Amino acid sequence: MDYKLYKFKFQSAVHFGKQNLDDGEYSCCADTIFSALSQEALRLGEDVLKCFYQYVKDGELLFSDTFPYMGDTYFLPKPMKRIEMPDRTGDSVIKKKFKKLTYIEEDMFDTYLQGKYDILQATDMSRLGQFVMKEAASIRGEEETQPYRIGIYYYKEGNGIYVIVGYQEKKALELTEKLLENLSFSGIGGKRASGLGRFDLHSGKLSSSLLKRLKGVGNRYMSLSTALPKDDELKSALNGAEYLLLKRSGFVLSERYAPEQMRKKDLYTFRAGSCFSARFSGDIYDVSCKGGSHPVYRYAKPLFVEVDG
Repeated sequence: MDYKLYKFKFQSAVHFGKQNLDDGEYSCCADTIFSALSQEALRLGEDVLKCFYQYVKDGELLFSDTFPYMGDTYFLPKPMKRIEMPDRTGDSVIKKKFKKLTYIEEDMFDTYLQGKYDILQATDMSRLGQFVMKEAASIRGEEETQPYRIGIYYYKEGNGIYVIVGYQEKKALELTEKLLENLSFSGIGGKRASGLGRFDLHSGKLSSSLLKRLKGVGNRYMSLSTALPKDDELKSALNGAEYLLLKRSGFVLSERYAPEQMRKKDLYTFRAGSCFSARFSGDIYDVSCKGGSHPVYRYAKPLFVEVDG
């Protein structure tokens, strides 16, 4: 499998929700990318959507979660893997800093895995941008205006998020690039009708060390995406795994699905950064509820990097 990196340079703020409209994140999961690209594929026709879906279903296209970048520095999730820091194992301040650490600079990832990472020199992630609350109003029929708040994130100049795409065939990558370009005009995240989530798409360069880990074979692997093994993979995946679970939920965006907006079934997945002794394929799961007119799919396939050769 080959890999390519794409940077999202946002033209405006973005809303990636957690649970409520007034909260938010500065990055999104791989299933959000998949859903957004599926919507763009559908706009181009049913045949395009079927082609895109089959590429992903067959494992010929894989997506990471999105992760932040600042200028030329890319970040990876902290591995859920015990790392010995021999010189400072007794320092409680250092331990607390490591516990709060969420991302590692990509060019320091090898250093981190070797137990030589200087937490005191870690990048302050508050430099990425700013989370703010925006006041808005909703008007329904002849009812009175209903005010509400929405949490949005502004990236500072030169900062944004990126996604890694794994692909088997060039034509699969070409389709993905077309869909990403279309998505850049439509926008990603919530409240796109208000102009949120639009971005300029740029190709980035994967470092030789990260590319080596993406293609590497070892004793332990970290998933760069939210993922869930198939039933017949679960036992093997859990053997020696270090992970956290993430509840994925939300509403169905399709206007053809039902007369009124309906929720998707909840799906619990492994968070990006979870580590495993054995690879697994994962799947695309149908999370539609009773009463809908068509399946609703959630992406839960891992994109692995080797973290213990």
